[in-house]
Amino acid sequence: MENNVKKIIGDVFNQMAEGLETGSFAKRIRVGLTTLGSELGTEELVKGAELAAAKNPAIETVLIGSSGNSSLRTVVVEDEEKMHEKMEEMLDSGAIDCCVTMHYNFPIGVSTVGRVLTPGAGKEMYIATTTGTSAVARVEAMVKNAICGIACAKAMGNPRPTLGILNVDGARQTERILLGLKEKGYEINLAVSGRSDGGHVMRGNDLLTGTPDIMVTDTLTGNILMKVFSSYTTGGSYEAVGYGYGPGVGEGYSRIILILSRASGAPVAANAIEYAAGLARGRLAEMTAGEMAAAKKAGLEDLLVQTKKDQPGAESREKVQAPPKKIVTASISGIDIIDLDSAVEVLWKGGIYAETGMGCTGPVVMVAEDQLDEAADLLKKEDYITKDAQ
Repeated sequence: MENNVKKIIGDVFNQMAEGLETGSFAKRIRVGLTTLGSELGTEELVKGAELAAAKNPAIETVLIGSSGNSSLRTVVVEDEEKMHEKMEEMLDSGAIDCCVTMHYNFPIGVSTVGRVLTPGAGKEMYIATTTGTSAVARVEAMVKNAICGIACAKAMGNPRPTLGILNVDGARQTERILLGLKEKGYEINLAVSGRSDGGHVMRGNDLLTGTPDIMVTDTLTGNILMKVFSSYTTGGSYEAVGYGYGPGVGEGYSRIILILSRASGAPVAANAIEYAAGLARGRLAEMTAGEMAAAKKAGLEDLLVQTKKDQPGAESREKVQAPPKKIVTASISGIDIIDLDSAVEVLWKGGIYAETGMGCTGPVVMVAEDQLDEAADLLKKEDYITKDAQ
């Protein structure tokens, strides 16, 4: 007890000392930035970290990987696999509050909420979502994307964000479910399209003008939108504008990990670091838990029942017991998302432990390194992946 009191007093004095030095008395947020794997080189990401440090003294950026010639605190690692292991270790221990990284696989149920600057009006807008997947069924995923987007906007200080649904497949079903939640007490502020016929379903024009604070779409469409918004002025090889692909958000997910593209330049890396710090300060995980609880109280699960029933094979799929759990670090791609769960069950039947995941390029099955070849062969045999895959 005495040691805890001393620690609290010490933290307060340290914060006051930092405030006198920097002019800000807010608690400094420690943001990790992994620096290996960029197509633009380590130096480009380090430059982004230094831009963020110069702009906001309330942020301490910790580099994980290589620092180049930077004076920023650096945890040196040898390769990308070890880099992500160290990143997760530092997040879970509290050594950093949040992290910005590239090419990271989230579990199914977690997807990222991007943040862009719209060219038509210079307005910031959240894209929900841009990588990962909130659910296997499309409409269920889009509904959960909306809730994740609301959680992010609120964590960033917007108490009543407006929300629109992009006019893609599943938009009308998503709208009906969101209206059902609103009718039953879930607070949701639906935007109206800027086009003359209005409505909550957004057109392409609304993307450019940033009509809603949050634009809801499926993840693959959101991923394309992020690439266009961030690099439309550069020809595509350098992402120069915006805040990156955003944090992985999902029910029960507590880590704050934000995604950059391998083509993200220093300005985007700097903005992503600021975005991460804001989400940590706004307690994103707690905000997400609160939004999910409120949506469930308004009947979310009942409203989604029909979409789950409509999922191909949902009624006929047999229950398969998973083999003993193993550490899964190897990934197998090339599987259609609607076949992802059944592909895992095929591996379980074959005695291979596997989990679903979502990488930057689509869904993946995760297996142990020593079972990768065996798992790939089995999935090829059962026609889940092509013969030349993996």
